[in-house]
Order: sequence, then C-alpha cells, then structure tokens
Amino acid sequence: MSRRVKLALYALLCVLCVPFVFPTWWMVTSSVKPISDIFAFPPALIPSRFDFSTYSRVFELQPFGQQYLNSLYIAAVVTAGTMAVAAMAGYAFARIRFPGQNLLFLVVLVGLLIPSEVTIVPLFQLFHAAGLTDTHWPLILVPILGAPGVLATFIMRQFFITLPGELEEAARVDGLGRFGTFRKVALPLARPALGAVAIFTFLHSWNLYLEPIVFLSTPSKFTLPQALTQFVDAYGSPLWNVQLSAATMTALPILVVFVLAQRQFIEGLAHTGLKG
Repeated sequence: MSRRVKLALYALLCVLCVPFVFPTWWMVTSSVKPISDIFAFPPALIPSRFDFSTYSRVFELQPFGQQYLNSLYIAAVVTAGTMAVAAMAGYAFARIRFPGQNLLFLVVLVGLLIPSEVTIVPLFQLFHAAGLTDTHWPLILVPILGAPGVLATFIMRQFFITLPGELEEAARVDGLGRFGTFRKVALPLARPALGAVAIFTFLHSWNLYLEPIVFLSTPSKFTLPQALTQFVDAYGSPLWNVQLSAATMTALPILVVFVLAQRQFIEGLAHTGLKG
C-alpha cells in the first residue's frame, strides 16, 4: 500500500470517528461550562470559561464517593463470580459428555432471549420474600446467574471447544483428574477468552440501571447510573453541568480501561469463533 493511500485511509478514519468521539468530547467540555453555554448552537468545542466548581458540587449534592465505591466493588464481584461460573460451566459443556448435554445448553441459551424487563417483577418478589431488597445482593446475583452469565458461558464454551483433545490425554497420563485438567491445563490457556468475559461483564455491571432503581431505595447504596439521575434542582429540573461532571467521572475510567485492554478483548472474541 502506497504512502498516499495510507494517508487517505487515515484521513477517512479520522472523519468517520468524529460521530463517536464528539459526544464524549461534548460531555467532558460541557462539564466545565456555565449552564447557559451548554446548549449553545453551534456548540463550542472549547469552553469560553472553565468552571471546575461543578465537580465539587457532585460530592456535595450526593454521597457520590460512596456510590462510586458501590459500583466499583459490585462490578468487581460480579466480574469475578461470572468468570468463575462461566469458566466451569463452559468447560463442562465443551469437554464433558453427558446425556442431554446439547438440550441443556439450548435451554441455557434461551436465557439470552428473555428481556430483563420480563423477569424483573418475579425477581423483585423473590428477593423481597428473602429480605434482600435495598441490598446489593440482587445486583450481584442477577448478572452472574442471568443473561450476562449465559453469554459468558457461551464464550467460554466456544473457546474450550477449540482446545486439542491431546492436551487432556496428556494431562490424564500425568495423573490429573477432570478438575486438575481444567485448573492446570484448560484454564491457563483460556486467558484471552477470560479477558473478553471480564471486560464486557465489568462494563455491563458498571452500566446496570434497571435493577438498581428497582431494588435500591437508600441513596448511600445507589450505584452510579442511578445516582446520575438524582442531580436535580428544587423544581426537579436537571443540573446539567453537575450531571455532566458526574457522568465524566463515571465514564472516563471505563474508557481508559477499555482502550488499554481492547487488544485482549478482540483477541478473546476472535478465539471463541474458531469452531462452532
């Protein structure tokens, strides 16, 4: 490919990325603008005046630090739990033969077809009967055992299917049992798939909105998506610059994590598609 063609391709890619980059840029710059300048048309790419006091107001109006920690530890626990459950379930579906294996896996996959809005009422009744409403347990158990866990299991199964059978035979010759083979042979090789599962599970938990507004009612227990809706004035109108400051603090760490880990994420998804 000639240098001129490469430059033209890079220029085209820069133009195409504008619709994706501009909303984030507008969010970050508008968080330090006066409210009167946020919706000015045409929008200013660079604020005429920087007002960083909105970032301190985020912590004054809400227990935002506690809410940030809530989202962080819930996402970490959900990610670890989903990786553990999905890795074991995916390995079992891929490498262990048992009666009704394919039918059971099909039943599990049906969980991906059921919208969360359909199951939220019976889930609320279940957790309410167990006395777990207004706690973080529903936000931990539902993603691990629900659709995100099912998708993670599917990804792990697809990866384990691609592993050569000779690896398990060699492990059995060395005296390893089924769990030993999984822990010492299959699991270390599954790092790309585990990386992909970890990233999309963390993002899903971090952005979870429906379940928190259903199960939580105490502001100090809120997660970030729910907390972002609480920055309003006395008349119920949004405090746009304060909301955007909170949204910036919420989004930027995740963007950094994804940019740093995107290669492993793509590699993991590519490995899962090698064999059906």
